[in-house]
Amino acid sequence: MNPCEIVTLVSAISCAIAKNRSIQELNILSAIFTQIGDSLTTIAVTRNTSNNSTTTNNQSNTNC
Repeated sequence: MNPCEIVTLVSAISCAIAKNRSIQELNILSAIFTQIGDSLTTIAVTRNTSNNSTTTNNQSNTNC
């Protein structure tokens, strides 16, 4: 999928989720999805950092 298709898909899903929901429900869902996104970002950054450290350590070990 290209970026525009992803944006369109996410917008359609958002509209479907929001249908027949109260403002309070939307606020709760928004907070939940924001936390999920933040947690996934933290996991991705941690994995990336771990992978870079492993690569750096492996390269350092082969240079010794």
